[in-house]
Amino acid sequence: MSNLFSQGGEDGESGKGKSPLAERVRPRSLEEVVGQEDLLGETGPLTQLITEGQANALIFWGPPGTGKTTVGLIIADYDEAKFVHLSAATSGVKEVRSVLKESKGKFRLTNERDLLFIDEIHRFNKAQQDVLLPFLEEGSVKFIGATTENPSFELNSAILSRCQVFMFKKLDTDQILDLLERALDSEKGLNGKYEIEDEALRIISSFADGDARRALNLLELSSKLADSNNTITASTVEKAAQRKSLEYDKGGEEHYNIISALHKTIRNSSPDAALYWLARMLEGGEDPIFIARRLVRIASEDVGMADFKALQVCTAAKEAVELIGMPECDLALAQAVIYLSLAPKSNSVYRAYSKAKKDVNTKESYQVPKELRNAPTQLMKDEGYGEGYEYAHDLEDKTSGMQTLPDNLLGRRYYFPTESGHEKRMKELLNKWRERRGETDEG
Repeated sequence: MSNLFSQGGEDGESGKGKSPLAERVRPRSLEEVVGQEDLLGETGPLTQLITEGQANALIFWGPPGTGKTTVGLIIADYDEAKFVHLSAATSGVKEVRSVLKESKGKFRLTNERDLLFIDEIHRFNKAQQDVLLPFLEEGSVKFIGATTENPSFELNSAILSRCQVFMFKKLDTDQILDLLERALDSEKGLNGKYEIEDEALRIISSFADGDARRALNLLELSSKLADSNNTITASTVEKAAQRKSLEYDKGGEEHYNIISALHKTIRNSSPDAALYWLARMLEGGEDPIFIARRLVRIASEDVGMADFKALQVCTAAKEAVELIGMPECDLALAQAVIYLSLAPKSNSVYRAYSKAKKDVNTKESYQVPKELRNAPTQLMKDEGYGEGYEYAHDLEDKTSGMQTLPDNLLGRRYYFPTESGHEKRMKELLNKWRERRGETDEG
């Protein structure tokens, strides 16, 4: 059953340079597939359809790199069907119709059916999707449509009524690590030639965010950058991922030195110094809109919830700059600078968002709790979307104890209000709601 997989250099070393690592180590059987146990386990519904030869019209819905194309290839191999791969991103309806007619003619002559796999089928509009209907109706072709978008919204009802929808989940950390270790050891992969640090594996897994293809591509690139001992280190992976430093460069140019001085004197509640640095910039010919944008940032970063009006004052100053320009807009900027300098200070918004952003960038992206998902279609309801949701306005305390964070972040807190300005009242309200929900401080 190697005919469907032989195009990409299946022989490992002989295939080097002809196909990427992800293609060389692509699973050839259901047993080799990593993840999707609910669908592809021994008693999984998709496994049963495949083994019984009933995988005729399917929709695979899920994130990139979760095995949709791989399973399609396995199905074609299992059924000894020709695998015809098209992408809605690059193929038009004319090409799809041509393939369908050719498959129909083959079916009439030999009673053999091709498997048409259309990737990114959501890119076809609903009228374009109609070209599939007569061929699905008569069963002259096997069909799999793969999509990263919700089929309830992106596929027309006639297609959905003729296909079975299977939801593919992104791989978890352990599954990505398993996949990487297989690729490192496999003869078709890196053939045991490389040592890799545990931290390097962790970085690849985090960077992949559940996408097997992304993980394998990064591993392959990292192997090409490995040291003379064929060791893949954490720094090797970071170099391969081309992650750039996010530090702000303040050196070398007065443009950046003075805007930095303005920001820090406002933060230090020093209006006189702030006005001096403002004048230095404006009189030196600085673009006033650049300054206005930084003031808007300061309003949220350094004042935040301590004074709600700070953001309004700064956005109004920015509008004044756009309305009248220099030199008349200088006083609007000066007014905003003085207001920000004298406003009560809190960086709780900045700290809260920075913490949330760090979790997004470094932790696995778990799914939205089903209680919080929208369920406008029956398919989504059948998947449990919205189940257990409690409408806060119907509750006596206007708050519910239902799960509102992903599983891996339960109990996580980001916003810690200060005692400054209006934020003292915000802190009282927040503590009140958290107490009613039975939440405790995060430590």
